[in-house]
Amino acid sequence: MTTESLKETVKRELPNWLRDDPSFRAFILDLTRDAYADRRETDVRFHELLGELRRDRERQDRAWADNQAELRRMREEQAQKWDEQNRKWEANQAELRRIREEQAKKWDDNQAELKHIREQQTKKWDDNQAELKRMREEQAKKWDDNQAELKHIREEQAKKWDDNQAELKRMREEQAKKWDDNQAELKHMREEQAQKWDEQNRKWEANQAELRRMREEQTKKWDDNQAELRRIHEEFMEQSQRYDRGIGALGSRWGLQSEKAFRDALAAILEKSFGVEVVNVTDYDDDGEVFGRPEQVELDVIITNGQLLICELKSSIDKAGMYSFERKARFYERRHERQADRLLVISPMIDARAQKVADRLGIETYGDSTEVEA
Repeated sequence: MTTESLKETVKRELPNWLRDDPSFRAFILDLTRDAYADRRETDVRFHELLGELRRDRERQDRAWADNQAELRRMREEQAQKWDEQNRKWEANQAELRRIREEQAKKWDDNQAELKHIREQQTKKWDDNQAELKRMREEQAKKWDDNQAELKHIREEQAKKWDDNQAELKRMREEQAKKWDDNQAELKHMREEQAQKWDEQNRKWEANQAELRRMREEQTKKWDDNQAELRRIHEEFMEQSQRYDRGIGALGSRWGLQSEKAFRDALAAILEKSFGVEVVNVTDYDDDGEVFGRPEQVELDVIITNGQLLICELKSSIDKAGMYSFERKARFYERRHERQADRLLVISPMIDARAQKVADRLGIETYGDSTEVEA
């Protein structure tokens, strides 16, 4: 048997054992004596407790009697105070009744006064309402009269408006008829004017064409005449310049004109005729290649379109001058490291022997600047 089952059995059987087995009960009581007091001690303690309770009850009774006496005294005092308070209350109530009666009398007087005032106000209100009713009736009558007058005026205005509209309609119809007639007349006039204008334009164009033809003929004749005059003038000026250059050459020959002036004149003509620039180049011949001894060398150089032209512009040139020009040209080529494309001698007076030297050396010769080929 387990401990738990043993405990359950003891709990279940213990009351029967204590009731049926005196020795077992005595054993249990002796075993548990230290856990509680016995009956004698309990009775002593109970009697002591009862004595203490009696003493407490006696003290409570004395206290209760004292409290009751105090309560009676307090009730008597409260009753006395209540009687005094009641007397005061009754006196106050009497005063309040008197005041209420006075207030009620004043209220009745006020109500009577208000009733009188209301009656007066009601009478005045009725009088005012009657006056207002009379005024409204008068205003209504005036309004009706005004409305009737306005209706009459509107009818007259409407009649006048209808008459005006009818008159305006008649006038518009007349104006429209006149406008249509005018438009028809204007259309007829425009057609006539357009026909006349077309005819006039045809005549004008014919005249303008004739005038243009005549102008073109006159312009062509004028241009032909001007070209012929310019050609004659240029030929004349060229011949004149040739004569001037020939005379200048003779003058330079005989000391009447400087060689530089003649050279400048030929250079100017060359620049004008070909649109080039003649540049006078001066180099120093240290080795004497040209003249046999160190000397300054002058040349006229033309550079155009990438070509190098070396010129000799003189009033006259002989055989020695031709050789001298050829040496100066070769000196320039060596000095500037560039080959000349053409060598030109322009002079109105070229010696026959100089011409042979020029032909042999490949030098082009021209009697005038205008003869140079581009």
